[in-house]
Amino acid sequence: MRTTISVPAQFRGPPNSVNGGYACGLMARLIEGPSRAFLRAPVPLDTEMSLSRDASGVRIEGADGRLIGEAAPAEADGLPAPPPAPSFHASGIAAKGFPGFFRPFHPVCFCCGDQLAEGFGLRAFVGQVAGAPEGVVAGPWTPNPVFADADGLIAPEVVWAALDCPGSVAWVVSGAGGGLLGAMTCQVLRRPAAGEPCVILAWPLERSGRKLVSGTALYSGNELLARSHQIWIGRAPVAEAA
Repeated sequence: MRTTISVPAQFRGPPNSVNGGYACGLMARLIEGPSRAFLRAPVPLDTEMSLSRDASGVRIEGADGRLIGEAAPAEADGLPAPPPAPSFHASGIAAKGFPGFFRPFHPVCFCCGDQLAEGFGLRAFVGQVAGAPEGVVAGPWTPNPVFADADGLIAPEVVWAALDCPGSVAWVVSGAGGGLLGAMTCQVLRRPAAGEPCVILAWPLERSGRKLVSGTALYSGNELLARSHQIWIGRAPVAEAA
């Protein structure tokens, strides 16, 4: 299978490229069960690309054949076990500490942009959970109906996008700074319904040089809906930027 895709600027992460989780999810939606996606280059906006699937997995390539991203089936056993989720109310309190409310972050990001209107962006804001270890962040998220399919369930790539940026915020809150998403392994157990109150949870796993590893999870009440393992290529901490 091969088709041509173009991702509108609405789904940006950094100002000039597609949100990493969304791009990974576009590939993963063609794979049954857990999958691992790698981003080999920034995914361009409003640009024709080739999306292909074969026995080995899924690839996104530029018009010149350059590899941009690839995904393949993964084992659920390799995914981290999430901590218990705080309540929807407690996650709302935690979200007030979202770093982007206090200093420049990614104001136009589809996932965590605070300058985007509800229904255009996800407005998935997470902050340090009171009483939890440093870097354990959470926030409430009620999926907007505009991101649902005909069955009223949120599109897989939107679920992946919602789990993306919180993994970076876990490291920002920990003082290591954010980064660019390099790889994401995700298992979607159940897609949330439009209007279903959810909690997004993220936590740091390990750091090795510029490599930052995070876990993220999506809950509805006490039900785990999705979880991910992420590898970020770290940058200097935001607080140290001149």
